[in-house]
Amino acid sequence: QAIAKESSLDLSGIEIVFPPSHPKMKTYINVYYGLRQRKGVTKIRAEKTMTTSSTYFGCMMVHGGHADGLVCGVTKNYPETILPALETIGIQKNKKGVAGLYIVLTKNHVLFFADTTVNIDPSAETLCEIAIGAADYARYFNIEPKIAMLSFSNFGSSRHPQVEKVREATEMIKQKRPDLTVDGEMQANVALNPELMATSFPFCEIKEAANVLIFPDLQSGNIAYKLMDEVGGADVVGPILIGMNRPVHVLQHNCRVEDIVHMTAMTVLEAKGVTKG
Repeated sequence: QAIAKESSLDLSGIEIVFPPSHPKMKTYINVYYGLRQRKGVTKIRAEKTMTTSSTYFGCMMVHGGHADGLVCGVTKNYPETILPALETIGIQKNKKGVAGLYIVLTKNHVLFFADTTVNIDPSAETLCEIAIGAADYARYFNIEPKIAMLSFSNFGSSRHPQVEKVREATEMIKQKRPDLTVDGEMQANVALNPELMATSFPFCEIKEAANVLIFPDLQSGNIAYKLMDEVGGADVVGPILIGMNRPVHVLQHNCRVEDIVHMTAMTVLEAKGVTKG
């Protein structure tokens, strides 16, 4: 508040919470203890965690319905921030885990990159879930998803366990969600070049440029979005955490002001969607 006053910022209509003196602190301690008491958390540890960590406190506000969403992580490493959300807010009942997604805005495309922040070496089953979650998120913005399952191989041109994993995930998606347009495994240039796709692989079920790009591992996804951000001339919005019960987004350490603004806006939009059911 003092900083805002010095900067002549108007904070009217914004509630600022000071966790140690918050009236629901005891409630949050008890609820958190109840959630984690069989996972190694004692009552003393629950009290210490809730009174010293604003991230845990914010997560409990969302868990208790006293906040609609959470944006956090500016001053902490990603794993340190995602853990409180997983322990308290949790993942959706029909999901086995969460994934990280970036929206990449270029002059000609709106692209969804996943997984870029969470799953290091996902299995075929996890890749399937990541792809479905990313596609559903694209539809949230009224964008019909065209999913490319990326690899260093094009439709059997190489034989390797990493390629087989992507191919298996593609078949799983087709079986679980026949309403989605998906194909793979394919290289990134093929996924984004309809003419090349039509000439070399006319059997591909994607007839236009793909807009949901699913990477086979965290290394490739993370490298790709950062290259697009630094040298690709794209606007990159994220990281967006998909698969959570409520809107929770964990910012990258030392991110830019515009990143915070973008993710706050995304969280508000998602919260309104969740509220509407």
